[in-house]
Amino acid sequence: MRQLNIQTFKIKLLLLLTLLSVTPCMYANSWIRPPGDIDIFGQIQTITVSRAETLLDVARHYDIGQDEMMLANPDVDRWLPEDGAKVVLPLRFIIPQAERAGLVINLPEMRLYYFPEPTKGQKSEIITHPVSIGRMDWNTPLGKTTVVRKQKNPTWIPPQSLRKEAIDDGRPPLPGIVPAGPDNPLGGYALYLGLSGYLIHGTNKPLGVGMRVTHGCMRLYPEDIEKLFNAIPTGTPVQIVNQPIKLGWLGDLLYIELHPPLEEENVTAHDFEQEVHQVISEFLDKTASRKVQNIRIDQQALESAIQARNGIPTLISRDD
Repeated sequence: MRQLNIQTFKIKLLLLLTLLSVTPCMYANSWIRPPGDIDIFGQIQTITVSRAETLLDVARHYDIGQDEMMLANPDVDRWLPEDGAKVVLPLRFIIPQAERAGLVINLPEMRLYYFPEPTKGQKSEIITHPVSIGRMDWNTPLGKTTVVRKQKNPTWIPPQSLRKEAIDDGRPPLPGIVPAGPDNPLGGYALYLGLSGYLIHGTNKPLGVGMRVTHGCMRLYPEDIEKLFNAIPTGTPVQIVNQPIKLGWLGDLLYIELHPPLEEENVTAHDFEQEVHQVISEFLDKTASRKVQNIRIDQQALESAIQARNGIPTLISRDD
C-alpha cells in the first residue's frame, strides 16, 4: 500500500509540474518547452457554446484547425451547435518524433511546431499552430528544408499548372500576377522554402485553415503567420513529417495520439491497427530503457484510441 501511495504521489506531482511547465506565454499557443524526456505539453479544455457561434468561429478563436476541431467533437453540429453544448478544445499535444529545432510540420495532424532559439535569460519555448496542407492531388512534400527568404505583402504568380486547372474546371482564367491585397491567396506574409514552389503563408480564406485545401503550400491563420513571420529568421530549418501515430512519455506514463492517415495512402482500418502496434513496439525499443523495463499496455484504452483517432493524447500504459 505504501509503495502504491508513493507511486500515485509521484504521478500527481509530475502532472502538476508538467502543467506548470506549459503555462501559456507570449501569445496564444506559445508554451514553455517541456524537458527533453517529456513529450507532452498543453491542456485539454472544455467550454460551453451557444447557437450564436459556429465551431469554425470557436476553432479560430482558440487557434485550432477545422478538421481537428471536428475530430474532437464529432457529435456537435459544425454550423448550429445547440445552446449549452459542451465543446472539447484539443489543446494538448505529443511532440512529433523529430529534431526539436526550427519548424516541424506533421501533415496528418495538420499542425506546425516551432522551437525558437531561446535568448539569454529566457526559458525555451514551443509554439504550435494549425495549418492547411495540400490536397490529395497536390501533395505537400516530405523532407528537410529551410526558410530561404521572407516576404511581407507578397505578390502571387499563379503557376501554369493552376492556370490550366482553372480553365479545365470552367472557372475564369487566373491572372498572370496577383498583387498584394485582399484578393491575394498568400495573405499578408510568406515564408519561402528551399523546396521550389512551396511556401508557408497566410490566407484570405481563413475558414479553410486546418484542412486539405491547398495546392501543396501550408496556410496559417492571418494572425498566426504574422507572429511567426516576425519571429522566424531566414535559414530556419524545416522538417515536414508524416506521423499519424504519435507516442510520448510523461514520466513513466505512455501516451498515444492518433490522427487519420493521409487519404492517398489508402490505409484500411485493419492495416492502421497493425501499424499502431508496430509503432508502439518500435517506440518502446528505442525509449523504454530510460523509462520502465516492463511496461504494460492497457489494451482497452488503446483500442478506444484506435477507434476514435481524434487527435487527443490518450494514456495507454498500466501501473500494475
